[in-house]
Amino acid sequence: MEDLISSMLKQKVWVVAGSFRSEEKWAYKIYRKLKQKGYTVYALNKAVKEVDGDPTYPELKDLPQVPQVINLVTPPEVSRKLVDESKAVGIDYVWFQPGAESAEAIEAAEKAGLKVLHNACVYALHN
Repeated sequence: MEDLISSMLKQKVWVVAGSFRSEEKWAYKIYRKLKQKGYTVYALNKAVKEVDGDPTYPELKDLPQVPQVINLVTPPEVSRKLVDESKAVGIDYVWFQPGAESAEAIEAAEKAGLKVLHNACVYALHN
């Protein structure tokens, strides 16, 4: 797991999927932390127009570039849907934040050949 974490953290283009309605939401905190660490980060959310002055994107296909990693801070049923979309657009890594995963979503990501991480928080690993 440490090798996979290290490999993911070396990737510099990420998309964070989740709720950005307030600065207290984990997706918002993760988005901001990754940007502060020098990553190119996109926010994925259909209901919010911007995060910290940056546009959000409703669909993965709408992003200006293909991210290397998708960080899921979404309910498991949404995570499952985003696994399929991630594969379709060419994302290689899927990081399920605690609570975003389900056995079905993890299995689908692994079967799709994606590199999968769960049971770890990217925010906690970036002190």
